[in-house]
Amino acid sequence: MLTTTDNQPAAYVTVHLKGTNINTVTDENGAFILKSVKEGNYVLEVSMIGLQSQEKAISVKKDQLTTISLALVEDAKQLSRVVVTSAKSLNQRPVIIGKAPIDPMDLPQSIAVLGQGVIRDQQAQRLSDVIKNVNGVYLATARASTQENFSARGYSFGSSNMFKNGARINSGTMPEMSSLERVEVLKGSAAILYGQVSPGGIVNMVTKEPKFKFGGEVAMRMGSYDLYKPSFDIYGPISSNVAFRVNGTYESANSYRDVVHSDRYYVNPSFLFKLGTKTDLVVEGDYLKHDFTPDFGIGSLGGTTIPDLPRNTFLGTSWQYAKTQQATATTTLKHYFNDNWQINTSLSYQNYYRDYFSTERIQADAIGDWTRPLGRTNTEENYFTGQANLTGKFKTKSLEHTLLAGVDADRSVTTNYNYTIAGGTNYDKINILNPAKYTARTDIPATEKIRKVVAPVDRNGIYVQDLIKLSSKFNILAGIRWSSVYSDQPDSTTLATNAKIKGKSQYNDAFSPRFGLVYKPTEATSVFASYSNSFTVNTGTDIYGQVLDPSLIDQYELGVKNDFFNGKLSANVTLYQIKNNNLAQTAQNDKNGNPNSNTALKALVGETTSKGVEVDLAGHPAIGLDIMAGYSYNDMRYTDVPVAVGNYKEGERLVNTPAHTANGSVFYTFQKSSLKGLKLGLSAYYVGDRNGGWNTDVTKIDGSTITYRNRLIPVEGFTTMDFSAGYSYKKFSILAKVSNLTNTYNYYVHENYSINPIPPTQVVGTVSYKF
Repeated sequence: MLTTTDNQPAAYVTVHLKGTNINTVTDENGAFILKSVKEGNYVLEVSMIGLQSQEKAISVKKDQLTTISLALVEDAKQLSRVVVTSAKSLNQRPVIIGKAPIDPMDLPQSIAVLGQGVIRDQQAQRLSDVIKNVNGVYLATARASTQENFSARGYSFGSSNMFKNGARINSGTMPEMSSLERVEVLKGSAAILYGQVSPGGIVNMVTKEPKFKFGGEVAMRMGSYDLYKPSFDIYGPISSNVAFRVNGTYESANSYRDVVHSDRYYVNPSFLFKLGTKTDLVVEGDYLKHDFTPDFGIGSLGGTTIPDLPRNTFLGTSWQYAKTQQATATTTLKHYFNDNWQINTSLSYQNYYRDYFSTERIQADAIGDWTRPLGRTNTEENYFTGQANLTGKFKTKSLEHTLLAGVDADRSVTTNYNYTIAGGTNYDKINILNPAKYTARTDIPATEKIRKVVAPVDRNGIYVQDLIKLSSKFNILAGIRWSSVYSDQPDSTTLATNAKIKGKSQYNDAFSPRFGLVYKPTEATSVFASYSNSFTVNTGTDIYGQVLDPSLIDQYELGVKNDFFNGKLSANVTLYQIKNNNLAQTAQNDKNGNPNSNTALKALVGETTSKGVEVDLAGHPAIGLDIMAGYSYNDMRYTDVPVAVGNYKEGERLVNTPAHTANGSVFYTFQKSSLKGLKLGLSAYYVGDRNGGWNTDVTKIDGSTITYRNRLIPVEGFTTMDFSAGYSYKKFSILAKVSNLTNTYNYYVHENYSINPIPPTQVVGTVSYKF
């Protein structure tokens, strides 16, 4: 790792062993690895545009880490000490999602960082391929295979918890992995930093940035079910003050599911402007077009049973489609006032568009008969975000402070079109167990737009946080945020008459405090305890038309972080409890006592409590050997729920919340002999037993007799294993992976109508050339 005298990472610095082809560039954190260096004497060269190149004689000994110091002279600033290390431990990876330059060992919160090595070695196609390496965070559902829905600590993420380069993004698309430098996961509450987010955690995807050194890569990936994916990545200087990077890909693939097909187009250009010795400006845009076949899987029988159907069985039509586009543009300006103070501002615009027409919601009766319903939507979202963060380090007497003060705001305007469908919303009837029982339709019904609904939402926040170093062993982190959310009156327009109807506006605001204590008995051990509070806006109204109060959520964490053997092994343990004291659910009856079918009418009915433990292990016990492992236990249940018709059953675990999840991977790169350059890896992932469907609710109360409606779909746990192999020779590399080695058969269950089998055994390979 390269660090400066003010303990800041020296990013994008070229490190080269003279007389060899061994070189690399430090990443944003100043970290780098020089691989396949034989024992002997070398000259290390460190260089970067704007710096005077420096050389240093070094001696490399077998199985020993070499540490050196270099003076790097810049026109306006001197980097007087550089420390070179081979890798970072689990607890030495600060995340930009945290907004403040805080050492992870000083942060009373659990974090995980999956870098380019993991993304590349595992040939990640989708975000779920990366996330499964983070214990306690899992792919909960895959509704119609149109998007991936993640959960952690019993809470679903949704769009509010998904970020790219620190800006919130729409989760209606599946992000492109080839453009990412790393994926950051901040577990637990991030409300003080981002406002209205689910308490389970947040995910931030960090894209690759320009470099002041020319280079790049072209690659071709191919795999099972006609997967073809060419990609490119080119970067370099335009001038001494401007650098660029552009990467892109095209992907065409069929599926293990009959009829299903997907086409993806992606491009990501970016520019880095050095506006002075203290100011950087990054301008970035990306565009994703994804056309694919919606697939609701195999559905359910009688609402509570998963049918015994082959994994490839497709129950939709050949013509159904989903067409999505997502375009973003972001500018990030970072200015250093001096070594201690800096300001970081960001502005982002995002356009999301989806055109969808499909049969959907596979809810067959007990003998397999199913009347196929049709869904037709057209949605566009324009999303604007902005934030400014001031960070600084200073002292008050003997106390050292790391201060963060910031503001953020965003505005989303969502436009939805409603349609009439010729012949009605029921397409035809089929039998999912006996296709020959009925004759299926094949025509495409005509549709017509009838209504436009525009729904603006504004969110604003002001926050301040201070990390106070009381001594070498004790730190306190304290902060508070004020957030407001204003959902303007939805504007519904009947297109035939231009008649407009205004909905009900909703305004909520709240203060979200945070407090944490960190005790460091040694430099390699950190013990922390923290409390945070957040709120979630409840959409809809009560049965009397009044706006619902927000749900207030309290979260407590207790944990320990350890680095052993000079960072070669990290072991972290976190315990937590999260309590939502104002749970909202669809009202069972309307104000007149009649059964309610309007999901916008809701009631506040008690609370939920989530508690659990997470264990993280990561290690580099030997040169070329990388190990990751994790385990989590979560108990998420309805608690303190009044017994009333329509309420959930107290004590029952929430659907899609497995008690146990685990992950582990081992990768080894051969350093010597004829196998030099060969990398082998084995990964395993476990998701425990869980329930799909809907939770049990009360349907009738007769004196002391309570009648419950069981709507749960039990789903057994499953384990998948992946085997990877790769070989690098000079500028060429080849990677191969066999996923789901044991051909395990299981499901992702979204309620009771989108039950999607997991992928079978598949093979994928990538050939690449670096220049």
